[in-house]
Amino acid sequence: MSFAGGGSDLPSFYRRHRGAVLSTAIDKYVYVSVNPKFDGGIRLAYSKVEEVDRLEEIEHSLVRATFEMLGLKGGVEITTTADIPSRGTGLGSSSSFTVGLIQAIQAYQGFHTSADELGRRSCEVEIERCGEPIGKQDQYAAAFGGMNLIEFNEDESVNVTPIIMSRDDRYKLQDNIVVFYTGITRSASGILHQQSADTERDSRKQAVLKRMVDLTYGMRDELQAGNFDSFGCILHENWMLKKTLANGISTSQIDEWYDAGLKAGAYGGKLLGAGSGGFLMFYAPVERHDAIEQAVGLRRIKFNFDPLGSRILFYHPPETAL
Repeated sequence: MSFAGGGSDLPSFYRRHRGAVLSTAIDKYVYVSVNPKFDGGIRLAYSKVEEVDRLEEIEHSLVRATFEMLGLKGGVEITTTADIPSRGTGLGSSSSFTVGLIQAIQAYQGFHTSADELGRRSCEVEIERCGEPIGKQDQYAAAFGGMNLIEFNEDESVNVTPIIMSRDDRYKLQDNIVVFYTGITRSASGILHQQSADTERDSRKQAVLKRMVDLTYGMRDELQAGNFDSFGCILHENWMLKKTLANGISTSQIDEWYDAGLKAGAYGGKLLGAGSGGFLMFYAPVERHDAIEQAVGLRRIKFNFDPLGSRILFYHPPETAL
């Protein structure tokens, strides 16, 4: 769940100016299991089922690229399940899947993988090997977990710094955030491709992103000082700026929902992810949440912050698995 700075994690911006995003992991999961397959083939079970003999025949591009990167030829069965739709929701599902897949396969191969390596390698799979026009924030958020300021440096390095807050303040922030599902799923690729191209050639877009990065650092300071009303105001300014970065980030329907939420008592909010659909988030006192739900008329989604990133839940050494 990204709060501020989204878009500054694209190379069209951070290779010229340092990018920064403030985000948190939440308790919505993608589960990946890896088991040996007796006949030496490959079986994948996700939203569809693939049974192939060689990795070159795998249709799922992220899986195929991960196999190639990690030198896995076959003899495995991989299954995945998810708590939310796997694509187009704005909650980093694809990157969470990639992070989990890499960690699970590395464990199957007998290797431990650090959070930083998981973030870096998942970026390699999605951005470099599969050519997705996306940024780096989701991969590192899923790998590290918790609430962090994530900085994207000109030399391609990434810094992940936890937001320091008391437990009571963290619960207060969590309780004051309300999230709704718009019912709209979309591919982020088109929006992000346009945004990246516009940022490359338009200094005004770069200025907008610079301001969003400034807001990210301001949000960190306000959170660590316990100034939650200011957090809501920064959310609002960040969303107003983000909508100017590319056509299609918002729609007239999304604007109507957002305006209704503000009128019902929200201090601010944003659409999660690249835009055009997915989940709509507001920050407001808990006592205003029911009024906001009635005003927007969307399905409310319950969630909690998650302090942990991707992790192995069960491990059985592969040499004894057969």
